[in-house]
Amino acid sequence: MANLLYRLGRFSYQRRRLVAAVWALFLVLLGVGALTLGGKTANTFSIPGTESQRALDALKQELPAASGASSTVVVKAPDGKTLADPTVKAAVGATVTKVAKVPEVIGAIDPFTSKAISPDGTTGLISVQFDKPADELSHESVDGYDGLSGLSSGDLKVVPGGQIKAGVPEIGATEVIGVAVAAVVLVVTFGSLVAAGMTLVTALLGVLAGMAGLFIVTAFTDVSSTAPILALMLGLAVGIDYSLFISSRHRSQLGEGMDPEESVARATATAGSAVLFAGATVVIALAGLSVVGVPFLTAMGLAAAATVLTAVLVALTLLPALLGFVGNRVLPRKLRKAPAAAVHKEGFGFRWGRLVTRLRVPIVAIGIIGLGFLAIPVKDMQLALPDGASAAAGTNQRVAYDMTAAAFGPGANGPLVVVVQSNDPATSNAVAQQVLGKAQGLPDVVAAQPAAASQDGTTRLLQVIPKSGPASEETSDLVKNLRSAVKPLATGDASISVTGNTAVGVDVSNKLSDALPTYLFVVIGLSFLLLLLAFRSVLVPLKATLGFVLTIGATFGITVAVFQQGHLAKLVGIDSPGPLVSFLPIIMMGILFGLAMDYEVFIVSRVREEFVHGRHANDATIQGLGHGARVVTAAALIMASVFAGFILVEDPIIKAIGFGLTIGVLIDAFVVRMTLVPAILSLLGDRAWWFPKWLDRITPKVDIEGESLNVPDKPEEKELAEVH
Repeated sequence: MANLLYRLGRFSYQRRRLVAAVWALFLVLLGVGALTLGGKTANTFSIPGTESQRALDALKQELPAASGASSTVVVKAPDGKTLADPTVKAAVGATVTKVAKVPEVIGAIDPFTSKAISPDGTTGLISVQFDKPADELSHESVDGYDGLSGLSSGDLKVVPGGQIKAGVPEIGATEVIGVAVAAVVLVVTFGSLVAAGMTLVTALLGVLAGMAGLFIVTAFTDVSSTAPILALMLGLAVGIDYSLFISSRHRSQLGEGMDPEESVARATATAGSAVLFAGATVVIALAGLSVVGVPFLTAMGLAAAATVLTAVLVALTLLPALLGFVGNRVLPRKLRKAPAAAVHKEGFGFRWGRLVTRLRVPIVAIGIIGLGFLAIPVKDMQLALPDGASAAAGTNQRVAYDMTAAAFGPGANGPLVVVVQSNDPATSNAVAQQVLGKAQGLPDVVAAQPAAASQDGTTRLLQVIPKSGPASEETSDLVKNLRSAVKPLATGDASISVTGNTAVGVDVSNKLSDALPTYLFVVIGLSFLLLLLAFRSVLVPLKATLGFVLTIGATFGITVAVFQQGHLAKLVGIDSPGPLVSFLPIIMMGILFGLAMDYEVFIVSRVREEFVHGRHANDATIQGLGHGARVVTAAALIMASVFAGFILVEDPIIKAIGFGLTIGVLIDAFVVRMTLVPAILSLLGDRAWWFPKWLDRITPKVDIEGESLNVPDKPEEKELAEVH
């Protein structure tokens, strides 16, 4: 491995103009493809094969009008009046007419017809039906619907709500803050604007390539609206880190007097090997989301994995070429002619390494207990799909949700839909009446009533309104109880399905919970084998995995405490804490596992490099941490700052992911990898590198430390080697 990457690094250095030109052409082609082929992202959460999704698919065939997006416009009478007041009633009628004229709206039912009027008569719901799913509606439709907001004649308050206001999260100026912080960290770390700028540019180029490829894919398949931001977030962070790791090794070797071309080749061979294996673990963790069997998660994982893979390719090919262009300018001006000792003096990492190895027992005990304490809130974690309650305060979706909950109860924001189908209209009608009776008898049901029917009467829709809100555990239990109660009624050719946004959310959460063990087994298993192959040790991969368990436990605990329980929630812009989005745990596990292995490879590869070159295990740990601490510290701060920039986004899903990843990176880098890992390695001593002989014989030898690298440094030595 090291020899192959050595040759790749030397080739990229020597043919730097060709490499740069090829990358430039590649980026242009991707850009043109993204502009011409790029479609739009989807904003739906569905899982084929679940009961709720099967019912929705059936409705597209039997009752197409009911398969499009549905929403409600909330109307509220002015103070001191009710909707029955003649002037107010006329205003309601005028509003219904406006709603019906919105593009792609095929039906608008006034609250007097649907009986959707609050007990005090002041608030009503206009039921709106679109002819397309929410993520397929045109901008004219969404803008027209949003334009209904405000006061109509007669001072009637009108607020459009519902699922079409979920919106696609956008990238704004707030995310640039993370990049700016990353730039500052790079300048401080390198002490050179050239080195900092080059590292940042290579990362940005990698992200641009990955994002362009992603938008090309949207022309051929559905891609979640969250996927581009996730790919940007992760690709930018790892792109900077990978370039930083190789550039730092190159600078260190230049400071020792090594020829620039040789230094680039060796940095690509050694640090590049670590980057390759670190990137492979991230790609495995993200691509592994496909084993879950959830389409939108698969798309998100593969999109992010492709961006990470692009970042690895940029670091191993384009970066060596750019290092060839800048030469010694990658060093600070004052060190370009300084002696090696001035560049290579010991820093904080060495002192920290000696402290950690000396106090290894109390550090391990305190670290494990402390992280375990932070994980306590995980036992109360609740999961659900986002609804109006999680929308930003002041948005139409949130205002409509709050008005509906206050007037009709929280359950009115998430009605369940029961679909009854058979080949005979009479049978469908009879079964529907039985279902209504069963539903009305359940304790958490406010009302159950007929909703719609197909023209031939074989398909009937029933609406069941829960007492509790869509994201509550009580409503989740109601979905299960309702399905159990009506299942015996499906006799003969009759079928009964419970669906609707709330039921879809319950099915998504259940599917993800069931798939999580399989996902972890596959991802951790493959990564364990990869680390086993890289480090030729059984205990090091095991330690890395256990360290990840501590990281993820503490990260989830803090995230639950803030976003669900509301502790310090105002500081991150959350005014209404609630359940975490269903796919947050599995997404964060995948990303954090990959990033955790990044830092593991960065530090432990240097420790092993020192060990295989003859140092005592404890001294190798100190030397490895000493050389790697500065880079890992900068990498963690950069990655955390990039992720933290997304906490400022209004979208609650992106906000929670950004927060969780920021906390996770800081915990894993500074507590686990830079503190617990060297302490445990010191405790294990030589045993850390124990590898059974039988396993050594059957395991391919992959050199990521450059142990087998034997390349002459001087020109005359090169000529002699060529002669022989």
